[in-house]
Amino acid sequence: MNAASADQIRLLDVQALDVRLTQLAHKRKNLPEHAEVTTLDADLTQHRDLLVAAQTEDSDTGREQTKAEQDVDQVRQRAARDQKRLDSGAVTSPKDLENLQREITSLAKRQGDLEDVVLEVMERREAAQSRVAELTERVQSVEAKLADAVTRRDTASSELDAEAEEVRKEREGIAGEIPADLLKLYDKLRDQQGGVGAAKLFQRRCEGCRQELPITEINEIRAAAPDTVVRCENCRRILVRTPESGL
Repeated sequence: MNAASADQIRLLDVQALDVRLTQLAHKRKNLPEHAEVTTLDADLTQHRDLLVAAQTEDSDTGREQTKAEQDVDQVRQRAARDQKRLDSGAVTSPKDLENLQREITSLAKRQGDLEDVVLEVMERREAAQSRVAELTERVQSVEAKLADAVTRRDTASSELDAEAEEVRKEREGIAGEIPADLLKLYDKLRDQQGGVGAAKLFQRRCEGCRQELPITEINEIRAAAPDTVVRCENCRRILVRTPESGL
């Protein structure tokens, strides 16, 4: 393949821009904010799950407390009725009086036991409510951190996208001046060779594979016409000759 020396040198400009695009894409993909957002998102999910569990416990103990208080109230009302009967003198039978007094005593013990249950449930509910308050603050804190990280990530991504767009436009302008067949070969080699399709021949060394060329290859390149498109025998990339090639 033949192409003017100037067109071959333009390939180095295109190559430099392609490398820059690759670097920008890599930088965008590996922004530290990506990992930060992922970590914070996982933390937020975990804290929200814990908050839901704590809210459920608060709700459950709330119902349990209401039921326990209702049980206490029922026993208290029954005991009050029995005490009223006893105080009224309506019960005169010794046996009935004994049974009534025994029931009042039993109800007092029952009321005490139920009040202990109420206190135990109240303590558990207070602990659950405290946990809800604590987790609510944590969730809000993580949400704020996540929102900040997302904003920073999006801002950094937008800046990199804008820079990449400028580089692509510059590449299009330079590539448009290069013969289509030469550019096609370059793009093909770039895909095959890890993003580098053209390399400078610098001081008898291929800048693509970093290998110094043997003297026989150097002699062949030296003898080639300026418009001959030469390739590195080692990596097969396009070798672009410049005044610094050492020929």
